Amino acid sequence: MRHTFAAATRHDTACKNGAMTDPFLWLEDVTAERSLDWVRERNARTLAEYTENAEFSALESRILDVLDTDDRIPYAGMRGEYLYNFWRDGDHKRGIWRRTTLEQYRTENPEWDVLLDVDALAEREDENWVWAGASVLRPEQSRALLSFSRGGADASVVREFDIEKREFVGGDHAFDVPEAKTSISWIDTDTVYVGTDFGEGSMTDSGYPRIAKRWHRGTPLTEAVTVFEGETTDVSVGASYDDTPGYERHFVGRSMDFYNSERYQLLPDGSKVRIDTPDDAGSSVYRDWLTIRPRTDWDVDGTVYPAGSLLAANYADFLAGSRELTPLFTPDEHTSLEQGTWTRNHLLLVRLSDVQTKLSVLTPNDTGWEEKPLDGVPELTASGIISTDPRTSDSFFVNSSGFTTPATLLYGTVGGPLEPVKQAPSFFDADGMSVAQHFAVSDDGTEIPYFVVRRDDVTGPCPTMLYGYGGFENSMVPGYSGSVGFAWLERGGAYVVANIRGGGEYGPSWHTQAVREGRHKAFEDFAAVARDLVARGITTSKQLGIQGGSNGGLLMGVMLTRYPELFGAIVCQVPLLDMKRYHLLLAGASWMAEYGDPDNPDDWKFISEYSPYQNTDATADYPPILVTTSTRDDRVHPGHARKMTALLEKQGHEVWYYENIEGGHGGAADNAQAAFKSALTFTFLWEMLTRP
Repeated sequence: MRHTFAAATRHDTACKNGAMTDPFLWLEDVTAERSLDWVRERNARTLAEYTENAEFSALESRILDVLDTDDRIPYAGMRGEYLYNFWRDGDHKRGIWRRTTLEQYRTENPEWDVLLDVDALAEREDENWVWAGASVLRPEQSRALLSFSRGGADASVVREFDIEKREFVGGDHAFDVPEAKTSISWIDTDTVYVGTDFGEGSMTDSGYPRIAKRWHRGTPLTEAVTVFEGETTDVSVGASYDDTPGYERHFVGRSMDFYNSERYQLLPDGSKVRIDTPDDAGSSVYRDWLTIRPRTDWDVDGTVYPAGSLLAANYADFLAGSRELTPLFTPDEHTSLEQGTWTRNHLLLVRLSDVQTKLSVLTPNDTGWEEKPLDGVPELTASGIISTDPRTSDSFFVNSSGFTTPATLLYGTVGGPLEPVKQAPSFFDADGMSVAQHFAVSDDGTEIPYFVVRRDDVTGPCPTMLYGYGGFENSMVPGYSGSVGFAWLERGGAYVVANIRGGGEYGPSWHTQAVREGRHKAFEDFAAVARDLVARGITTSKQLGIQGGSNGGLLMGVMLTRYPELFGAIVCQVPLLDMKRYHLLLAGASWMAEYGDPDNPDDWKFISEYSPYQNTDATADYPPILVTTSTRDDRVHPGHARKMTALLEKQGHEVWYYENIEGGHGGAADNAQAAFKSALTFTFLWEMLTRP
C-alpha cells in the first residue's frame, strides 16, 4: 500500500502569491558564515553521538587499512609502451601519478616511475589539491595536461606538465586554464581543443562549456579560435581529435540533454558533416567502423532495430548516405549490452544476462563479423574490460570480482589465453557466506532482481543493508567490498543490492521506463524489494536499513516520505531532495531529461508527487535518518541535504547530519575521509537496526 499524507500537513515550498515560502532557503548560501555555523553545530552533535568511542575508531582504522593497503590492485591505463596509474596510500594521502612498462607491471612488485607527487605539490603551493585526471600527448608521451580541483570539486584547474623534465611548463607558452568545469584534449604538441569559462555567455545553463575552441601554443586563451558553439540550454559542447594513424579526424558535438546529442566531423575546409544517427543513440567511430547503440527502437528503411542493439556500419559509406547496418548485438528480455571496447583489430563485448556478465570477441573480416566467447574469465563474478590500447595492440585487461570474491586482474591478447596478473587480498572471511539472487514483483507486475549476501548460519531475520540507485542507466553489478564484509557481513548482517528500473541492467528500456513521469516506478521497485526481503524472512522492517547517494539519495528521500513503515533506518548521501529547485542549483539543469522541468506545470505535476522536500509530514512516523553531504560538492548542491535536515528537525523527526568540508560529489577528498564516511554509515545503521 502506498503511504499517503494529508495535504494540510505536507511541507510546501512552492510559490504562493508570488513569494517563496521556503524558510530554509538561506542554507543554499554554501559558504556563508551563518550556514557553516549551522553545519558545524550538527556535525558536532553527530560526531559526539557516533564517533567518539573505541569501537568506531577501530572500525575507521580497519577501513582505512583496506583503502591504504599496498596489496590493492594498481589499476592502470595502457598507453603504448607505458601503463599509467594514480595511487593513494598511507604515505601518499593525496596520491602520486606514476607509470611503468608492461613487462614490469606483470611482475609481483613492479618498479614505478613516479611522475608527480600531489602531496608535495599541495604542500609546496599551500593549496588543497585533489587529483582530477591526466591527458597524455600521443604518441610522444612527453607532455600531459593535468587537472586538479580544490577540495574535490568538479571544477578544476588545468596545467601543462613536462613528463621528461618532471615539471610544469609554466609561462605564456603553457596550456594552463583557470578553475572551471573545463574540457581539454590534445591535437598535437602545439595545439589543443578547449572548452571552458571564456566569460559571459560561454557556459551552458548546466555550468559546462558552450563553446569549443582550437588553442595554439604561444597565444592567449582569449585568442583561441571558435570551432563550434551550442545553445545555453544544452548540457555541454565539445571537440576532439582522433589521432589513430591513417584515420586522423576532428569531431565536434553538442549534448542537448543527458540522452540526446549531435555529432559532426570537421572537414579540412572548415565545414562540418553530421554523423546522422538518432539523437538519442550512442555512437563511436573507430578506424573504418561506426558503431551505433540506439536507446529507442530505430526504423531504418522498414527494418526496426530494437533499443539497446549494437549496430555497425562502414563509416565512410554511412557519411555518404548508405544505411547498410550489421547487428552485432540484439537484446532480449534477459540480456543487455553493458560494454563495448575496441582493441587494435577486435571489438570486446560485455553482456549482462540477468545482471550476470558474459564476455565475447567480435572480429570484422571480409565476410562480415565473427563472434567467439572470451574464455578464461572466472565464473560467478562480474567482469569488465579495464583497459585497451587500440592504437597499438590487441591486448587488454579484464577485472573480475564478486560480492565474496576479491578482484582478479587478468591480461590477455585476443586469440591467446587470459593470464591472472594481479590478485586483490581478502579482507574478510567469506567461508560460509553465500550469494543469492531473488526477484521481487513491483506494483505493475515487473520482476525486479536483487542480490542477497549473508552468512549461511544466519537463517532468521537479521540486520540488513539494502543499497539502491535507479537512475541514469547505471547498472549495479556484483562487486567486492572489504569494508562491507568485515563491518557488516561478518557481524551477521545481510547486504542487498537492488537492480531497480532507472538503471541499465536490462538495457535502455529498463532506464527509460523510470524517467520523468515514470519515476515512480523506480521507487515502487525499491519498495517491492524491501517487502520481498521481509516476506522471505531475510529481515524485518525494523531491521531493514537502506543506503543511497546522489540520485540514490533522492531514492532515500522518497523512501522516507512515501514508505517510512518499510524501514528501520536510512542513510541519505549527497542527495537531491528539493526537486522544485534542483534545476536552478549547480549542474541540476543538465538532469531535466531524467526528472523533468519543475518550471513546466505539466512536469511539476508529477515531480511534486514525490519531491521529498515538498512531501514531508510532521505527523508521520519516520525512521531515523542520517543525511550526509560535502561543502565542496559542486555537482549536487549541499543545500538539498541542509534544507531537508532543517525541515525534519523542525517537524520533530529523528535526523542526524554530517557535512564534510571537502570531498566534492564523492564526499571524500582522500582515503582517510572515505574511511570516516564509511565507518559513520556502518555504525549508524548497525546501532539503529539493533537497538531495542
